[in-house]
Amino acid sequence: MRIFKFGGASVKDAEGVKNVVNVLHQVGYENTLLVVSAMGKTTNAMETVINNYFSDKTTVSYAIQEVLKYHNDILMDLFENDKHPIFKQVKSLFEEVQGFLAWNKSPKYSFVYDQVIGYGELVSSTILSAYLNKVGIENIWLDVRNFIKTDDNYRDATVNWEKTQDSISKGINKNKLNITQGFIGSDDNNFTTTLGREGSDYSAAILAYCLNASDVTIWKDVPGVLNADPRYFEKAQLLNQISYLEAIELAFYGASVIHPKTLQPLQRKEIPLHVKSFIAPKDPGTTVGKGKGIEPNVPCFIVKKNQVLMKLSSLDFSFIVEDNISELFKLLHDYKMKVDLIQNSAISFSVCVDNKFGRLNELLETLKGKFKVQHHEGVSLYTIRHFDAEAINSLQNGKEILLEQRGKETVQLVVK
Repeated sequence: MRIFKFGGASVKDAEGVKNVVNVLHQVGYENTLLVVSAMGKTTNAMETVINNYFSDKTTVSYAIQEVLKYHNDILMDLFENDKHPIFKQVKSLFEEVQGFLAWNKSPKYSFVYDQVIGYGELVSSTILSAYLNKVGIENIWLDVRNFIKTDDNYRDATVNWEKTQDSISKGINKNKLNITQGFIGSDDNNFTTTLGREGSDYSAAILAYCLNASDVTIWKDVPGVLNADPRYFEKAQLLNQISYLEAIELAFYGASVIHPKTLQPLQRKEIPLHVKSFIAPKDPGTTVGKGKGIEPNVPCFIVKKNQVLMKLSSLDFSFIVEDNISELFKLLHDYKMKVDLIQNSAISFSVCVDNKFGRLNELLETLKGKFKVQHHEGVSLYTIRHFDAEAINSLQNGKEILLEQRGKETVQLVVK
Protein backbone atom coordinates (compact mmCIF):
# COMPACT_ATOMS: atom_id res chain seq x y z
CA MET A 1 0.00 0.00 0.00
CA ARG A 2 1.16 3.54 -0.76
CA ILE A 3 0.58 6.62 1.38
CA PHE A 4 0.14 10.02 -0.32
CA LYS A 5 0.03 13.17 1.77
CA PHE A 6 -1.42 16.32 0.21
CA GLY A 7 -0.75 19.53 2.12
CA GLY A 8 -2.85 22.66 2.38
CA ALA A 9 -1.17 24.36 -0.59
CA SER A 10 -2.14 21.46 -2.86
CA VAL A 11 -5.88 21.82 -2.08
CA LYS A 12 -6.11 25.57 -1.42
CA ASP A 13 -8.74 26.10 -4.14
CA ALA A 14 -10.87 24.27 -6.70
CA GLU A 15 -8.00 24.10 -9.19
CA GLY A 16 -5.87 22.47 -6.52
CA VAL A 17 -8.50 19.81 -5.87
CA LYS A 18 -8.78 19.17 -9.62
CA ASN A 19 -5.00 18.88 -9.78
CA VAL A 20 -5.06 16.12 -7.16
CA VAL A 21 -7.14 14.17 -9.70
CA ASN A 22 -4.49 14.93 -12.31
CA VAL A 23 -1.73 13.66 -10.02
CA LEU A 24 -3.65 10.46 -9.28
CA HIS A 25 -4.26 9.83 -12.98
CA GLN A 26 -0.54 10.26 -13.69
CA VAL A 27 0.89 8.16 -10.85
CA GLY A 28 -2.02 5.77 -10.14
CA TYR A 29 -4.21 5.34 -7.11
CA GLU A 30 -4.75 1.63 -6.54
CA ASN A 31 -4.08 0.41 -2.97
CA THR A 32 -3.44 3.97 -1.88
CA LEU A 33 -4.31 6.01 1.21
CA LEU A 34 -4.53 9.79 0.86
CA VAL A 35 -3.78 11.93 3.92
CA VAL A 36 -5.14 15.47 3.49
CA SER A 37 -4.38 18.71 5.31
CA ALA A 38 -6.77 21.62 5.79
CA MET A 39 -7.28 23.76 2.68
CA GLY A 40 -5.00 26.74 2.21
CA LYS A 41 -4.88 28.92 5.33
CA THR A 42 -7.85 27.25 7.00
CA THR A 43 -5.86 26.27 10.10
CA ASN A 44 -5.02 29.94 10.67
CA ALA A 45 -8.69 30.86 10.16
CA MET A 46 -9.80 28.22 12.66
CA GLU A 47 -7.25 29.58 15.14
CA THR A 48 -8.99 32.94 14.76
CA VAL A 49 -12.29 31.25 15.66
CA ILE A 50 -10.68 29.79 18.79
CA ASN A 51 -9.04 33.05 19.82
CA ASN A 52 -12.34 34.92 19.30
CA TYR A 53 -14.07 32.36 21.50
CA PHE A 54 -11.74 33.23 24.36
CA SER A 55 -11.58 36.99 23.76
CA ASP A 56 -14.98 38.02 22.37
CA LYS A 57 -17.64 35.33 21.92
CA THR A 58 -19.89 37.70 19.94
CA THR A 59 -17.46 37.45 16.99
CA VAL A 60 -17.27 33.65 16.89
CA SER A 61 -20.25 33.06 14.58
CA TYR A 62 -18.97 35.56 12.03
CA ALA A 63 -15.49 34.00 12.06
CA ILE A 64 -16.99 30.54 11.44
CA GLN A 65 -19.15 31.86 8.61
CA GLU A 66 -16.05 33.32 6.94
CA VAL A 67 -14.41 29.89 6.91
CA LEU A 68 -17.62 28.27 5.65
CA LYS A 69 -17.88 30.83 2.85
CA TYR A 70 -14.29 30.08 1.75
CA HIS A 71 -15.14 26.38 1.44
CA ASN A 72 -18.50 27.03 -0.21
CA ASP A 73 -16.77 29.09 -2.90
CA ILE A 74 -14.55 26.10 -3.61
CA LEU A 75 -17.58 23.80 -3.68
CA MET A 76 -19.38 26.04 -6.19
CA ASP A 77 -16.40 25.65 -8.55
CA LEU A 78 -16.28 21.86 -8.11
CA PHE A 79 -19.95 20.89 -8.23
CA GLU A 80 -22.68 21.94 -10.64
CA ASN A 81 -25.13 23.26 -8.07
CA ASP A 82 -25.67 23.65 -4.37
CA LYS A 83 -28.11 20.70 -4.34
CA HIS A 84 -25.20 18.25 -4.20
CA PRO A 85 -25.11 16.49 -0.78
CA ILE A 86 -21.57 17.80 -0.14
CA PHE A 87 -22.92 21.29 0.62
CA LYS A 88 -25.05 19.91 3.44
CA GLN A 89 -22.18 17.77 4.72
CA VAL A 90 -19.80 20.72 4.93
CA LYS A 91 -22.43 22.94 6.55
CA SER A 92 -23.10 20.21 9.10
CA LEU A 93 -19.41 20.03 10.03
CA PHE A 94 -19.30 23.76 10.75
CA GLU A 95 -22.52 23.43 12.76
CA GLU A 96 -20.68 20.87 14.88
CA VAL A 97 -18.02 23.49 15.61
CA GLN A 98 -20.66 26.01 16.67
CA GLY A 99 -22.40 23.38 18.75
CA PHE A 100 -19.24 22.44 20.60
CA LEU A 101 -18.40 26.06 21.38
CA ALA A 102 -21.96 26.64 22.60
CA TRP A 103 -21.97 23.80 25.15
CA ASN A 104 -18.28 23.64 26.07
CA LYS A 105 -17.55 24.32 29.73
CA SER A 106 -13.79 23.76 29.71
CA PRO A 107 -11.65 26.89 30.23
CA LYS A 108 -8.55 25.10 28.93
CA TYR A 109 -7.30 26.66 25.71
CA SER A 110 -5.40 23.57 24.52
CA PHE A 111 -8.46 21.33 24.94
CA VAL A 112 -10.74 23.74 23.07
CA TYR A 113 -8.06 24.23 20.41
CA ASP A 114 -7.92 20.53 19.60
CA GLN A 115 -11.70 20.08 19.49
CA VAL A 116 -12.04 22.90 16.93
CA ILE A 117 -8.88 23.06 14.85
CA GLY A 118 -9.18 19.61 13.24
CA TYR A 119 -12.39 20.53 11.42
CA GLY A 120 -10.18 22.04 8.72
CA GLU A 121 -8.93 18.56 7.90
CA LEU A 122 -12.36 16.94 8.28
CA VAL A 123 -13.85 19.42 5.80
CA SER A 124 -11.02 19.23 3.24
CA SER A 125 -10.97 15.42 3.20
CA THR A 126 -14.78 15.32 2.90
CA ILE A 127 -14.68 17.68 -0.09
CA LEU A 128 -11.86 15.79 -1.81
CA SER A 129 -13.58 12.44 -1.26
CA ALA A 130 -16.85 13.75 -2.74
CA TYR A 131 -15.10 15.28 -5.75
CA LEU A 132 -13.15 12.11 -6.50
CA ASN A 133 -16.39 10.12 -6.39
CA LYS A 134 -17.96 12.69 -8.72
CA VAL A 135 -15.23 12.20 -11.36
CA GLY A 136 -15.38 8.42 -11.09
CA ILE A 137 -12.56 7.69 -8.65
CA GLU A 138 -14.26 5.59 -6.00
CA ASN A 139 -12.87 5.93 -2.50
CA ILE A 140 -13.55 5.29 1.17
CA TRP A 141 -13.58 8.29 3.55
CA LEU A 142 -12.10 7.45 6.95
CA ASP A 143 -12.20 9.45 10.19
CA VAL A 144 -8.58 9.17 11.32
CA ARG A 145 -9.64 9.78 14.93
CA ASN A 146 -10.93 6.21 14.94
CA PHE A 147 -7.45 4.95 14.10
CA ILE A 148 -4.69 7.15 15.53
CA LYS A 149 -5.06 6.89 19.30
CA THR A 150 -3.09 9.16 21.62
CA ASP A 151 -2.78 10.42 25.17
CA ASP A 152 -4.59 13.59 26.25
CA ASN A 153 -1.65 16.00 25.93
CA TYR A 154 -3.70 18.38 23.80
CA ARG A 155 -1.87 20.27 21.00
CA ASP A 156 1.13 17.93 21.19
CA ALA A 157 -0.26 14.44 21.75
CA THR A 158 1.84 11.28 22.00
CA VAL A 159 0.75 8.29 19.93
CA ASN A 160 -0.34 5.09 21.68
CA TRP A 161 1.27 2.76 19.16
CA GLU A 162 -0.32 -0.46 20.41
CA LYS A 163 -3.90 0.85 20.22
CA THR A 164 -3.19 2.65 16.93
CA GLN A 165 -1.74 -0.48 15.32
CA ASP A 166 -4.72 -2.55 16.45
CA SER A 167 -7.29 -0.03 15.16
CA ILE A 168 -5.57 0.37 11.79
CA SER A 169 -5.05 -3.36 11.26
CA LYS A 170 -8.73 -4.08 11.90
CA GLY A 171 -10.31 -1.06 10.23
CA ILE A 172 -8.54 -0.14 6.98
CA ASN A 173 -9.03 -2.04 3.73
CA LYS A 174 -5.62 -1.96 2.02
CA ASN A 175 -7.10 -2.93 -1.35
CA LYS A 176 -9.11 0.29 -1.76
CA LEU A 177 -8.41 3.98 -2.27
CA ASN A 178 -8.85 5.54 1.18
CA ILE A 179 -8.98 9.20 2.15
CA THR A 180 -8.35 10.48 5.66
CA GLN A 181 -7.07 13.46 7.62
CA GLY A 182 -3.66 14.50 8.82
CA PHE A 183 -2.76 16.23 12.08
CA ILE A 184 -5.49 14.76 14.33
CA GLY A 185 -6.16 11.71 16.47
CA SER A 186 -8.20 10.99 19.60
CA ASP A 187 -7.65 10.09 23.24
CA ASP A 188 -9.24 7.33 25.35
CA ASN A 189 -12.34 9.48 25.89
CA ASN A 190 -12.64 10.05 22.10
CA PHE A 191 -11.87 13.73 22.40
CA THR A 192 -9.90 15.03 19.43
CA THR A 193 -6.16 15.51 19.88
CA THR A 194 -3.55 17.02 17.57
CA LEU A 195 -0.03 15.87 16.83
CA GLY A 196 1.62 19.30 16.75
CA ARG A 197 1.56 21.96 14.04
CA GLU A 198 2.47 20.56 10.61
CA GLY A 199 1.65 17.11 12.01
CA SER A 200 0.03 15.81 8.82
CA ASP A 201 3.35 14.44 7.59
CA TYR A 202 3.63 12.58 10.90
CA SER A 203 0.12 11.20 10.40
CA ALA A 204 1.20 9.78 7.04
CA ALA A 205 4.23 8.14 8.67
CA ILE A 206 2.13 6.62 11.47
CA LEU A 207 -0.30 5.13 8.95
CA ALA A 208 2.58 3.89 6.77
CA TYR A 209 4.24 2.18 9.72
CA CYS A 210 1.05 0.44 10.86
CA LEU A 211 0.07 -0.60 7.32
CA ASN A 212 3.59 -1.73 6.33
CA ALA A 213 3.34 0.62 3.36
CA SER A 214 5.69 0.34 0.42
CA ASP A 215 6.45 4.07 0.52
CA VAL A 216 5.19 7.51 1.51
CA THR A 217 4.97 10.49 -0.87
CA ILE A 218 4.55 14.03 0.40
CA TRP A 219 3.21 16.24 -2.40
CA LYS A 220 4.49 19.82 -2.13
CA ASP A 221 4.61 23.04 -4.14
CA VAL A 222 8.42 22.67 -4.36
CA PRO A 223 10.35 20.16 -6.50
CA GLY A 224 11.53 18.22 -3.44
CA VAL A 225 13.76 18.79 -0.43
CA LEU A 226 15.97 21.80 -1.08
CA ASN A 227 19.22 22.66 0.64
CA ALA A 228 17.63 25.94 1.80
CA ASP A 229 14.23 27.56 2.10
CA PRO A 230 13.88 29.68 -1.07
CA ARG A 231 11.85 32.24 0.90
CA TYR A 232 14.97 33.18 2.84
CA PHE A 233 17.92 32.01 0.73
CA GLU A 234 18.86 32.56 -2.91
CA LYS A 235 19.91 29.79 -5.29
CA ALA A 236 18.40 26.89 -3.35
CA GLN A 237 19.38 23.47 -4.78
CA LEU A 238 17.38 20.26 -5.01
CA LEU A 239 18.70 17.36 -2.96
CA ASN A 240 18.19 14.16 -4.95
CA GLN A 241 18.75 11.69 -2.13
CA ILE A 242 19.03 11.96 1.65
CA SER A 243 19.70 9.23 4.19
CA TYR A 244 17.32 8.79 7.11
CA LEU A 245 20.06 9.91 9.48
CA GLU A 246 20.78 13.09 7.52
CA ALA A 247 17.08 13.85 7.13
CA ILE A 248 16.52 13.40 10.87
CA GLU A 249 19.40 15.82 11.52
CA LEU A 250 17.89 18.39 9.13
CA ALA A 251 14.43 17.94 10.67
CA PHE A 252 15.84 18.26 14.18
CA TYR A 253 17.41 21.58 13.30
CA GLY A 254 14.14 22.80 11.81
CA ALA A 255 14.08 22.04 8.08
CA SER A 256 10.48 22.93 7.20
CA VAL A 257 9.90 20.40 4.42
CA ILE A 258 9.89 17.36 6.75
CA HIS A 259 8.20 17.26 10.15
CA PRO A 260 10.66 16.27 12.92
CA LYS A 261 8.57 13.28 14.08
CA THR A 262 7.89 11.94 10.61
CA LEU A 263 11.11 10.09 10.00
CA GLN A 264 11.47 7.81 13.03
CA PRO A 265 8.60 5.40 12.24
CA LEU A 266 9.63 5.25 8.57
CA GLN A 267 13.27 4.55 9.43
CA ARG A 268 12.31 1.73 11.81
CA LYS A 269 10.73 -0.21 8.92
CA GLU A 270 12.96 1.29 6.19
CA ILE A 271 9.95 2.74 4.35
CA PRO A 272 11.18 5.20 1.68
CA LEU A 273 9.87 8.77 1.83
CA HIS A 274 9.48 10.71 -1.42
CA VAL A 275 9.03 14.48 -1.49
CA LYS A 276 7.64 15.47 -4.89
CA SER A 277 5.98 18.35 -6.71
CA PHE A 278 2.23 18.21 -7.28
CA ILE A 279 2.86 20.59 -10.20
CA ALA A 280 5.20 18.09 -11.94
CA PRO A 281 4.28 14.69 -10.47
CA LYS A 282 6.46 12.69 -12.86
CA ASP A 283 9.63 14.53 -11.78
CA PRO A 284 11.82 12.43 -9.46
CA GLY A 285 11.82 14.81 -6.48
CA THR A 286 13.78 13.75 -3.40
CA THR A 287 13.99 10.28 -1.88
CA VAL A 288 14.76 9.80 1.80
CA GLY A 289 15.87 6.28 2.60
CA LYS A 290 18.63 3.96 3.67
CA GLY A 291 22.01 5.18 2.49
CA LYS A 292 24.85 7.60 3.06
CA GLY A 293 24.60 11.35 3.58
CA ILE A 294 23.14 13.60 0.92
CA GLU A 295 23.48 13.91 -2.84
CA PRO A 296 24.68 16.38 -3.99
CA ASN A 297 26.92 17.08 -0.99
CA VAL A 298 26.32 20.82 -0.53
CA PRO A 299 25.84 23.03 2.55
CA CYS A 300 22.27 22.95 3.88
CA PHE A 301 20.84 26.13 5.41
CA ILE A 302 18.04 26.20 8.00
CA VAL A 303 16.61 29.24 9.75
CA LYS A 304 14.24 29.52 12.70
CA LYS A 305 12.76 32.99 13.13
CA ASN A 306 11.32 34.63 16.27
CA GLN A 307 13.44 32.70 18.74
CA VAL A 308 14.41 33.76 22.26
CA LEU A 309 18.02 33.71 23.46
CA MET A 310 18.48 33.62 27.23
CA LYS A 311 21.81 33.90 29.05
CA LEU A 312 21.66 32.84 32.67
CA SER A 313 24.47 33.26 35.20
CA SER A 314 24.69 32.52 38.89
CA LEU A 315 23.95 35.37 41.28
CA ASP A 316 27.02 34.62 43.43
CA PHE A 317 29.49 33.71 40.64
CA SER A 318 29.33 30.04 41.59
CA PHE A 319 29.68 27.39 38.91
CA ILE A 320 26.72 26.34 36.79
CA VAL A 321 26.87 22.62 37.55
CA GLU A 322 24.65 19.55 37.31
CA ASP A 323 22.12 20.63 39.94
CA ASN A 324 21.59 24.01 38.27
CA ILE A 325 21.34 22.52 34.80
CA SER A 326 18.88 19.87 35.98
CA GLU A 327 16.71 22.58 37.54
CA LEU A 328 16.91 24.71 34.38
CA PHE A 329 15.79 21.90 32.11
CA LYS A 330 12.91 21.09 34.44
CA LEU A 331 11.76 24.71 34.24
CA LEU A 332 12.09 24.73 30.44
CA HIS A 333 9.97 21.58 30.35
CA ASP A 334 7.39 22.91 32.82
CA TYR A 335 6.93 26.12 30.80
CA LYS A 336 6.80 24.20 27.50
CA MET A 337 9.84 25.81 25.89
CA LYS A 338 11.27 23.98 22.90
CA VAL A 339 15.05 24.05 23.26
CA ASP A 340 16.91 24.56 19.98
CA LEU A 341 20.45 25.29 21.19
CA ILE A 342 22.36 25.23 24.48
CA GLN A 343 25.82 26.42 25.45
CA ASN A 344 27.36 26.64 28.89
CA SER A 345 30.54 27.90 30.54
CA ALA A 346 31.72 27.79 34.15
CA ILE A 347 29.30 30.47 35.40
CA SER A 348 26.78 30.91 32.58
CA PHE A 349 24.24 28.94 30.59
CA SER A 350 22.86 30.13 27.25
CA VAL A 351 19.78 28.63 25.65
CA CYS A 352 17.88 29.46 22.46
CA VAL A 353 14.22 28.48 22.71
CA ASP A 354 10.96 28.59 20.77
CA ASN A 355 8.28 30.27 22.89
CA LYS A 356 5.49 28.54 20.98
CA PHE A 357 3.12 28.34 23.96
CA GLY A 358 3.62 31.99 24.96
CA ARG A 359 4.85 31.36 28.48
CA LEU A 360 8.15 33.25 28.29
CA ASN A 361 7.25 36.00 30.78
CA GLU A 362 6.20 33.46 33.40
CA LEU A 363 9.47 31.59 32.93
CA LEU A 364 11.56 34.76 33.14
CA GLU A 365 9.92 35.76 36.43
CA THR A 366 10.76 32.37 37.90
CA LEU A 367 14.34 32.43 36.60
CA LYS A 368 15.05 35.94 37.89
CA GLY A 369 14.55 34.72 41.44
CA LYS A 370 17.44 32.30 41.04
CA PHE A 371 19.74 33.61 38.28
CA LYS A 372 20.98 36.76 36.64
CA VAL A 373 19.05 36.77 33.37
CA GLN A 374 19.67 38.47 30.03
CA HIS A 375 17.37 37.72 27.13
CA HIS A 376 16.85 38.72 23.51
CA GLU A 377 13.50 38.19 21.81
CA GLY A 378 12.91 38.04 18.06
CA VAL A 379 16.31 36.58 17.21
CA SER A 380 16.99 34.13 14.37
CA LEU A 381 18.76 30.81 14.70
CA TYR A 382 20.68 29.79 11.59
CA THR A 383 21.99 26.26 11.18
CA ILE A 384 24.35 25.12 8.41
CA ARG A 385 24.93 21.39 7.88
CA HIS A 386 28.10 20.52 5.94
CA PHE A 387 29.29 24.11 6.29
CA ASP A 388 32.25 25.74 4.63
CA ALA A 389 33.82 29.18 5.01
CA GLU A 390 31.80 30.67 2.16
CA ALA A 391 28.53 29.42 3.68
CA ILE A 392 29.34 30.95 7.08
CA ASN A 393 30.44 34.25 5.56
CA SER A 394 27.19 34.50 3.62
CA LEU A 395 25.25 34.48 6.88
CA GLN A 396 27.52 36.70 8.94
CA ASN A 397 27.44 39.57 6.47
CA GLY A 398 25.75 42.59 8.08
CA LYS A 399 24.33 40.68 11.06
CA GLU A 400 25.09 40.90 14.77
CA ILE A 401 26.19 37.47 15.99
CA LEU A 402 24.94 36.88 19.55
CA LEU A 403 26.13 33.28 19.85
CA GLU A 404 28.05 30.80 17.69
CA GLN A 405 28.46 27.06 18.13
CA ARG A 406 30.42 24.70 15.87
CA GLY A 407 30.69 20.95 15.53
CA LYS A 408 32.32 18.76 12.92
CA GLU A 409 29.39 18.89 10.50
CA THR A 410 27.20 21.70 11.86
CA VAL A 411 27.52 25.35 12.77
CA GLN A 412 24.77 27.35 14.49
CA LEU A 413 24.52 31.13 14.73
CA VAL A 414 22.07 33.14 16.77
CA VAL A 415 21.77 36.53 15.10
CA LYS A 416 19.96 39.78 15.75
